[in-house]
Amino acid sequence: MDDLIDRYVNYLRYERNASPHTIRNYQSDLRQFRDYLKGGKPQATVDVRSIDALRIRGFLAFLFEREKKKTSIARKLAAVRAFYKFLAKDHVLAENPASTVSTPKLDKTLPRIMTEEEMNSFLDRVAEAAQNADPRMRRDRAILELLYASGLRVSELVGLDPRSVNFGDGMLLVRGKGRKERIVPFGSKAKQALNEYLPARERILMEAKKGGQAALFLNARGDRLSTRSVDRLVKKYVRIYGPNVKVSPHSLRHAFASHLLTEGADLRAIQEMLGHRSLATTQKYTQVSIKQLMEVYDKTHPKA
Repeated sequence: MDDLIDRYVNYLRYERNASPHTIRNYQSDLRQFRDYLKGGKPQATVDVRSIDALRIRGFLAFLFEREKKKTSIARKLAAVRAFYKFLAKDHVLAENPASTVSTPKLDKTLPRIMTEEEMNSFLDRVAEAAQNADPRMRRDRAILELLYASGLRVSELVGLDPRSVNFGDGMLLVRGKGRKERIVPFGSKAKQALNEYLPARERILMEAKKGGQAALFLNARGDRLSTRSVDRLVKKYVRIYGPNVKVSPHSLRHAFASHLLTEGADLRAIQEMLGHRSLATTQKYTQVSIKQLMEVYDKTHPKA
């Protein structure tokens, strides 16, 4: 089974162009599933062809007994389901036994995202602080502005190169999931932040002696910034300059989509900018704004 897990991980890495975070999680989840199937016997072997839906449901029960969160259990089932789908597609199996296993019903919770006023105030405070700070904060400000201006996934942001940015048209060439490319606009604030960061970027390259480095956003060593570093800096700056809300880079993507919808943007246009294959996925991102719109409708429409 280990060889098949490794083959699937390589498929995610080289064919699906999955993010390192996704690959790490799927690999960890599948190894946990393997260990469960071994029944506490490390030297035991597992034949994937012998696993049926009942054994997979047993794995879910095993996770529930250990009081795992429903979201975590759902993710682990998604990893197992995707793994078996890959094996069926690769003709290792005749069918996917996980396809009939239901996902645990998740509690519906609306994310708390920053309002437009909170976001504007937060970014304005960061911009003001960046004027008299070290070059790294100018980089961080450009990252925050770009995440909100374009709704990028954090993996897409760190994957940007200077040639990905068209300053004249205010457009980004973004490589998303499955290596699929799309064009995404960015506004004047993000453009200003990028222009103020670029001289600092040149100094980093010069000091690190890495003139051939292609990445747009660099760490102090002149290497491409990691997704984990972006996650840390977003949380740090919101803690210092923003409202008291729990955030991640993905929260800025949610805010981008929800604020566009609030201002009247077409849902399919938002879908295109976010790089979603399904409109249903986009609707999940904008559920906060839809709820707000319904509240406004109920209060103001004479026939509501």
